[in-house]
Formats: sequence, C-alpha cells, structure tokens
Amino acid sequence: MSDNKLSTKEILALKAQAHHLHPVVMVGQQGLTESVIKETDAALTAHELIKVRVFGDDRAERIEICDALCETLGAQLVQHIGKLLVLWRKKPNDE
Repeated sequence: MSDNKLSTKEILALKAQAHHLHPVVMVGQQGLTESVIKETDAALTAHELIKVRVFGDDRAERIEICDALCETLGAQLVQHIGKLLVLWRKKPNDE
C-alpha cells in the first residue's frame, strides 16, 4: 500500500479487513484527551488498522475528533459509520 493517500481499492480491502474488528479505543464524554491520543497511537502502531468508538450524538463533533486524530497521528480515515471510525496508519518500517 502506498505511503500517502489510499486508493479506492486499498480502502475497500481495509474496510473488509476491519469488518470483524472490535473497537479498541473509546472516546468518551471528555472528548479527545491526551490519553485517548496516546491509546490510539499505540493501537495504530500495534495493529495498523483499528476501530475507534466515539460516544456522543453530535455528528459534527465526531467528524472533528476524527480529523484531529488523523492529523495528529498521521492516520487515514478508512470508514465512518455512525459512532465508529476505522483508522489506518502504515506501521513504521524499522520494526
């Protein structure tokens, strides 16, 4: 997979891979805290592809959280369905 933008084909493959995953990070009422960012970073480093559950009914707020996570952690949004985000970030090559 490419290092920058994912192709449509890559996104479809990642969506299929993510289908059976359970959310590993929960964003609660406090929103995007430092600990949530660290937890998401660790999960992406370990797994590349993760699901994040964002609690709260405000769709615009969920999109803001998603954008902030992706920008801060260098991740890409694969899918956003309701309160679930599927994020992907290529593992570092030096591992």
